[in-house]
Amino acid sequence: MSKFTSRPVLRWAVPALAAVAVVGAGVAAKTLAVAAEPNLPPRTAAQLLVDLQTAHLDGLSGTVVERADLGLPALPSLLGEQSSELTSLVSGKHTLRVWYSGPDKARLSLLGTQGQSDIIHNGADTWTWNSKSGKAQHYKSTGGEAKTPGAIPSEMPKSPQEAADLALKAIDPTTQVSIGNSAKIAGRDAYELILRPRDTASLISQVRLAIDAQEKLPLRVQVLAKGDSNPAFEVAFTQVSFTRPDDAQFVFNPPAGTKVEEADPAKAEATAGEQQHPAGTEPKRTVIGTGWTSVLVVRTGQPAQATTDPAEAKQVQDAINQLPLGNGGHTFNSKLFSVLITDDGRVLAGAVSPERLAQVAADPAAALK
Repeated sequence: MSKFTSRPVLRWAVPALAAVAVVGAGVAAKTLAVAAEPNLPPRTAAQLLVDLQTAHLDGLSGTVVERADLGLPALPSLLGEQSSELTSLVSGKHTLRVWYSGPDKARLSLLGTQGQSDIIHNGADTWTWNSKSGKAQHYKSTGGEAKTPGAIPSEMPKSPQEAADLALKAIDPTTQVSIGNSAKIAGRDAYELILRPRDTASLISQVRLAIDAQEKLPLRVQVLAKGDSNPAFEVAFTQVSFTRPDDAQFVFNPPAGTKVEEADPAKAEATAGEQQHPAGTEPKRTVIGTGWTSVLVVRTGQPAQATTDPAEAKQVQDAINQLPLGNGGHTFNSKLFSVLITDDGRVLAGAVSPERLAQVAADPAAALK
């Protein structure tokens, strides 16, 4: 099923800013307006997968609501303190406006109670802007494929397409695929495709994709934790149009008083890499297991040493010290995934229980010496 993971139509939200995200967050389904099930012609799971593969998107604009209820520890330094910061997408409810007009023109705007953050991509130019800080950065591509500016966070899926892309990457022999109930999302008829892990050790019970009956694109993605009937993560359109937006939507006009900084994406990426991993100290990593219960193991040394900024290092260490001890280190647990920070400088993460992470940590293959 790897052919589904390369479909660019499933990553339209910020084509030049490819998002790598952890699936997780939440909402009660009743909070998004969904009408009675529409009467649609029957389609099989295989047909819906083909629909996703062959879908074509020329243009789109709309409003997206993302809700998160992972049951994360109340640590501001880990969750993001501002509702208008992209890092805040890991918790609570968020509203985003999106515009897309082909791979060279895309815009995303996160509307928060304390401000607004924008990412605008137009040809060789990419702009980021935050109303709270009053600062903007301009990245200019010098040719070839545009690179994601290192300063742009991308922790969470910011559209149904990004979330669906992540879910489709999980389709392999470890996944059961079936059909759910039809629905009406953002006033449009949609089929539902359900992905379930075959391994019951996964904290994820299922992923539901609502697929537009006409355009064949995801309108909503829900992720349910094991033992919970309400989604632990939901991202869905509440309003959508498949008409190409006007080009004016992709022109950045700095508000009065905005401080604009010209940035070099390659230099910023290199600098960030040097700060996180000085020469010769790149972290070792491996993956133990397969499918939904695979565990990522990274040896970083002490996490607080990943930055040369003393204040930032202290903030990281303070956050770690607040996490409960158990299973051979500090644990960070949520409804959909767990993290174990061991005393010997390893970080283990996966959609499994802390006990499973402790078992993996004891595996010689995870020693990374």
